[in-house]
Amino acid sequence: MSTSRVLVYIIRHDLRVSDNPILHHLATTSDHGFTHVVPLFVLLPHQIEASGFLKEGTQSPFPEAKSQVGHYWRCGPHRAKFIAQSIWNLKDNLEKLGSELTIRIGTYDEVLKTLVDGLQRNELNVGGVWTIGEEGYEEKKDEAAISETCSSLNIDFQPWVDEKYFIDDRDLEQLETPQDLPDVFTTYRKMMEPLREKPRKTLSTPPKDMLPKSVENSKIPSQTSPFEIPSLYDGFEEALLRPINGVLSEVPPFPEGATSAHPFRGGEDSALSRLEYLIKSGSVLSYKTSRNGLLGADFSTKLSAYLAQGCITARQIHQRLVVYEDGKDESLAESQGYGEGENEGTKAIRFELLWRDYMRLCTRKFKEKLFLRAGFRNDRSNKWKSANKEKIADGQQESAEEISKILRRIFSGTTGMGLIDASQRELLHTGYTSNRARQNVASFLAKHLYIDWRYGAEWYEMLLVDYDVSSNWANWQYVAGVGNDPRGEARIFNPVKQAFDYDKDGEYVRCWVPELRKIEKLEHVFQAWTTPKEDWDRFGLTGLTMAEDPVKKINFSVEGKPKTSRRPFIRRRGPGRHRGGFRGGRGYGGGHRGRGYRGFRGGYRGRGSSSSYGQPPPAPPPMQQLAPAEQAQ
Repeated sequence: MSTSRVLVYIIRHDLRVSDNPILHHLATTSDHGFTHVVPLFVLLPHQIEASGFLKEGTQSPFPEAKSQVGHYWRCGPHRAKFIAQSIWNLKDNLEKLGSELTIRIGTYDEVLKTLVDGLQRNELNVGGVWTIGEEGYEEKKDEAAISETCSSLNIDFQPWVDEKYFIDDRDLEQLETPQDLPDVFTTYRKMMEPLREKPRKTLSTPPKDMLPKSVENSKIPSQTSPFEIPSLYDGFEEALLRPINGVLSEVPPFPEGATSAHPFRGGEDSALSRLEYLIKSGSVLSYKTSRNGLLGADFSTKLSAYLAQGCITARQIHQRLVVYEDGKDESLAESQGYGEGENEGTKAIRFELLWRDYMRLCTRKFKEKLFLRAGFRNDRSNKWKSANKEKIADGQQESAEEISKILRRIFSGTTGMGLIDASQRELLHTGYTSNRARQNVASFLAKHLYIDWRYGAEWYEMLLVDYDVSSNWANWQYVAGVGNDPRGEARIFNPVKQAFDYDKDGEYVRCWVPELRKIEKLEHVFQAWTTPKEDWDRFGLTGLTMAEDPVKKINFSVEGKPKTSRRPFIRRRGPGRHRGGFRGGRGYGGGHRGRGYRGFRGGYRGRGSSSSYGQPPPAPPPMQQLAPAEQAQ
């Protein structure tokens, strides 16, 4: 009779060997009872398209991995490549520890059943399945499927606390239930301060050969048909990218002279190297003042993609900052601010990490409401325009086809709004665009054009290399006015004023929209239609759709005051756990800042002139006591 006892460790968004609670426990505890461990990563066909792995002449048993509202790919090429690199780096790092990563395609229940059956036929008994718990709605359903499968196979299942966040769940004494989370970030931040004292210590990387033994590859059942997984990285990446490379049929060419602000490889090694660079280059010291930049790799940390995949943890970032602040590592001695304590830059980084925590806790609290059009606020106002004929509201003047065309112009960067177009083209080509640009695009789509904000959230889910389910969807709700922004509908960005404020020389817009490079005056760069007609031929604007037929015109004077009046801000109070609904707002140093759509400091509320895209929507209802989740509208 076999005396083996195998642990299957299902790896999800924890693609690292350092500060990994499961690996650390296995390496440092002698009584875990397992003789072997199988680290397992499963590519889920409902979240990432797997048809590139099909054997020739076969068909996938799964539907295409596309979104619900806009029918976009759930994972686009930029993030898919980053994930592939991260998986392979984890594979290499596990091998250095004497372990092996198994990669499979399918649903968790089917992959587990096949794996357990194959191991048992080789006299290897699976005694447990462990995974890191997550808060996403789909991720919770996946955990339930794993649990049910383990129960049917009489195998112990244990979800572990997700320790990649800034403040450990076990230290949130003030939040006895998910509903105790304040509806306003500032309230939560004040509950957690002082932030520098909150994170737990990181866990050490297991030494070589200290994990339970690997199972021989010959005894692990192969990938089931109709899929096959290449053994080399190049083949793996090619198969992953093959079906999803064509996002738009008409993509503007990559501009000459433009460079990606996110040229980084995925993986734990790259994440840790990036963190070291940020400290040594002085980027962490200047972070508070540089974080609203638009061009270059160093205006922000660019750690978000690594955090999203669990290549690095928030407390690893924090701990390295503490070493720098306290002057405890001579390798950092030449860094500006070394040994001088917490500075405004490191303080702001901790603030951003806490914002990620908060978005995740909002997902825990509101669950599937994260994806509903009505949002956390249960905003039932019939204002959103749809490209779906069956979802058109009574007041929608444009046809579904017209809204579809507008969406294509927004996403391809041909709206005629310079900042919006530059951001969208950068996103298309690189998988990244700054947080300042993201919030302007979200406001433009949801509050200037009144288009269902979920189209934008799904588009960003597809294209962002740093997509994180909680941060992306909760921040889109925030900007659209249906989430936990206390000012809700009243906070509207004027993308022309924002361009003047953050692209002062027009360098960003000219970089990514080369059609505008000949234009001299900034106001014309930011809205090509405002260029005097006598200059159109000279600047190449004649026949250019963004000049001839802009999606929206905003009358804006260079002095900074719009020709239309601002919408007054009226705080609406409603019933619920927290009196006043979404009271207050996020703040850092007097501004509304945070990870994702950061900084609503000076958010401009004037819409400018109205266009043919409808009248302003009715005000949203007050924040109500949240009812049980309903079907997506």
